[in-house]
Amino acid sequence: MKYAAQRQWFAVVTGDCGTGKTTTIRRFKALLDPAKFSVMYLADSQLTPRHFYKGLLEQLGCESKFYRGDAKRQLHREIELLQGIHHLSPVVIADEVHLLDKEMLEEVRFLLNFRMDAQSPMALILVGQMELWERLQLQAYAAIRQRIDLQCKLSYYDRAQVGEYINQHLSFAGAAIRFFQTMPLMKFFGFPAALLALSIKHVLIVALWCTKRPPYYRRSYG
Repeated sequence: MKYAAQRQWFAVVTGDCGTGKTTTIRRFKALLDPAKFSVMYLADSQLTPRHFYKGLLEQLGCESKFYRGDAKRQLHREIELLQGIHHLSPVVIADEVHLLDKEMLEEVRFLLNFRMDAQSPMALILVGQMELWERLQLQAYAAIRQRIDLQCKLSYYDRAQVGEYINQHLSFAGAAIRFFQTMPLMKFFGFPAALLALSIKHVLIVALWCTKRPPYYRRSYG
């Protein structure tokens, strides 16, 4: 996604529920240099084109025009000022896009029309569940699909990633033991990220308890 931001591409990020889409976006935003990028984030299941432009303009510190066409032209002007005067590259992230209707998705195509398609006005990243990509495969969305520069699909952690994830949490919590030297890792393999995170909380509680107990208890549980 950072590669897409640097080149002002149109990217689509999809994944099943619990694969860490929001966490990935949060990490992605943290990695972008605020001296080079201006990040705007929208997440609204009832988002309409007018409110889409209004939300972006408000994040740029502007009061949006009422009509959609006026607001779109206003956004393009503000983006030109952002790039030309402040030397910032705009990055727009729209989350929960699988919940949006066809009208809003079509507006994305018109948003990217800039100087007769001579250049992209911004990096645009759409994030949603797998049904978003399934919708975009339909013929009705062909005009949107052909504009996509990069598609990312998030999957569940494999066995090695689960082990690394858990041990990183144990280290961060200051636990001196590694439960999964003895505890079957397969109990956690294939968990959705949200359920895995909940399980890790219980693991950390037990790990810290064992760390502070006498050696007899540490041998019993570690």
